[in-house]
Amino acid sequence: MPQMKMISIKALRARMPSIYDQKSAMLLLAPMIAVLMLVAVFPVVYSFWISLFDLKLTRPHRVPFVGWGNYVKILQDPVFWESVGRSASFTVMSVIAIMLIATLMALLLNERFRGRRILSTILLIPWAIPYVANGLMWKWIYDSGYGALNGLLLQLGLIDKYIVMLGDVNKTMALITNSFVWKEVPLATILLLVTLKSIRADLYSAAMVDGANVWQRFVHITLPALVPGFMLVMIYESMMAIRHFDLFFILTEGGPADASNVLAWQVYVETFRKLSFGTGAALAYIMAIITFTLAYFIIRAASRKL
Repeated sequence: MPQMKMISIKALRARMPSIYDQKSAMLLLAPMIAVLMLVAVFPVVYSFWISLFDLKLTRPHRVPFVGWGNYVKILQDPVFWESVGRSASFTVMSVIAIMLIATLMALLLNERFRGRRILSTILLIPWAIPYVANGLMWKWIYDSGYGALNGLLLQLGLIDKYIVMLGDVNKTMALITNSFVWKEVPLATILLLVTLKSIRADLYSAAMVDGANVWQRFVHITLPALVPGFMLVMIYESMMAIRHFDLFFILTEGGPADASNVLAWQVYVETFRKLSFGTGAALAYIMAIITFTLAYFIIRAASRKL
């Protein structure tokens, strides 16, 4: 019996450090969890609660409960579906352009040549510029009075006078897409370059021994290996494009003639211009659902291929 007691006491003492470490870890993590709940979880839950009410700051004392009424109202609004269409076209154009340019840049930086490090450093400059500064820079470039793009086209003889680029409904979305792509390409390039670095060199050596040319090595070795990187870039950039707001606010403010009235801009208009916080919160949740649904299907498709 004394021996059994000694064994049980030793076992308990052996377990005490792990129990003590768990309790200490939870105690140390408690302030961070509390702050996270306060600044992240609570606003999300509270905004959903607001979306169930017809809350307008123009009449703050009358806030009727409408349930899913805000969502039904939004889904029946043709302006909403037009903004969804513009957001979809902006996302598709942006993601395709980013993936093509980033793939070419990653393939270039994966080769050995003089000045590669300098080129890699220059590539990071657009990524380091804040979105607001990026928008202001492109607004000056596109300016109809002193814009650098107008000046370049005039010097090349492609135009005979300065034109209002952001005032053309046919050019607005393409110009905003160009600004967004310029900012996002560096990160996509880095992600694809990391994927390229993970490809084993002996695969290329074996393919060369078998007589495969450059194009065959690219199609049968490089492209399949880039699939995880492509999926990661597609998910991230799609989410960024769908919810992007900064460039639309700085460059056009939804114009001209609602040509750039995308979903993120409509959320801003409903919430901060019309002061309809209930409808704005419902729009934000619909946008979040669209984003997560798209990400889910991309991840599911990627998991089948990998």
